[in-house]
Amino acid sequence: MPRSPAQALLLVDGYNVIGAWARLKEVRDRHGLEDARRELIEALIGYSSYQDYETQVVFDAQYQDTPGSRDVITPYVSVQYTDFRQTADSYIEMVCSRFRNEYRKFHQRLIVATSDRAQQQTVVGYGAEWMSALRLQSEVESAGKRVRVRQQSKGRSPGRLLASSLDPKAQEQLAKMRFGVDTPPPAAQK
Repeated sequence: MPRSPAQALLLVDGYNVIGAWARLKEVRDRHGLEDARRELIEALIGYSSYQDYETQVVFDAQYQDTPGSRDVITPYVSVQYTDFRQTADSYIEMVCSRFRNEYRKFHQRLIVATSDRAQQQTVVGYGAEWMSALRLQSEVESAGKRVRVRQQSKGRSPGRLLASSLDPKAQEQLAKMRFGVDTPPPAAQK
C-alpha cells in the first residue's frame, strides 16, 4: 500500500548546508565533499522520517558535463544532482514555481532550507517557507534526541514496581514471603 503524501516537501540546498554546519565543514575539509554529502544525507534520513517530510537534497552539478539525476535513498529522502550549467538555486526556484501552481499546495507545505539570503527572498516570494541551515541543524539534532529518548524508554523494565527491577533471586525471595513460604534469613542460607 503506498504511503500517504508527506506533510511537507523539504528542499535542502546541499552545499549551502554543508558550508553552514561546522561538523559537515570539518568532514568536507578533512575527508572530502563526498563524505560530507553522505553525512548530510544520513542526518536527513532520520529527521525526514520523524517529521514525515519528503526531502530532496539538491546538489549543484553545474560544472560537471553530465545530465541531472535523482537518486532515491529512502521513501523519505532523495538526492537531486542538477543538470550541467544549472545551479541548486535555479533548480529550487523551478520546483517552487511549479509547486505554486499545483493542487498539492493546499495539502502539503513546501519548505526550503538554505542560508542564502537572496534565495530566501525568492522562495518566500513563491509562497514557500524558509528555514536557515542552522535552524535545520538544530531541528535535526532535536529530533535525534527525541528518538533516542523514546528508544531508551522502550528498553526499560516493563514493570512499574520496584520489585520488577530487582534481580531474579531477590524477586524469588519476595514471592516466597508474599505467599507465606517460610524462608531462612539470608545469613542462614549460606
